[in-house]
Amino acid sequence: MVDKFVGTWRMISSDNFDDYMKALGVGFATRQMGNMAKPNLLITVDDKGVISMKSQSTFKSTEINFKLNEEFDEITADDRKTKTKITLENGKLIQKQKWDGKETTIEREVQDGKLIAVRYHLQLISLHPRTHYL
Repeated sequence: MVDKFVGTWRMISSDNFDDYMKALGVGFATRQMGNMAKPNLLITVDDKGVISMKSQSTFKSTEINFKLNEEFDEITADDRKTKTKITLENGKLIQKQKWDGKETTIEREVQDGKLIAVRYHLQLISLHPRTHYL
């Protein structure tokens, strides 16, 4: 089921992402760079079931390697050190990040040939930015 996520996805739009970054406490300069970035997202799966997600932009590139349902250490693009677990639920990749008593959830799904990060939740704050990739 994760096969539909495999490929190189090019960001075409992002809505309300600045609000999400503000809620995380990301500084103004970093938010400006984040808002201007149009990263490509490369998703691969190796023969052992390890999934790689590489986000590449002119400002910053990040990579995580993981197996579904297994917690791992992640350093996010805004330099948070999180304990992260990614699961596959109802055809969506659900990424949960925990750090400093906080938690955020990112849901990704493929709709009409596009990868969409449809929801970002931060603790009790529920924001609904949408990021679209082709």
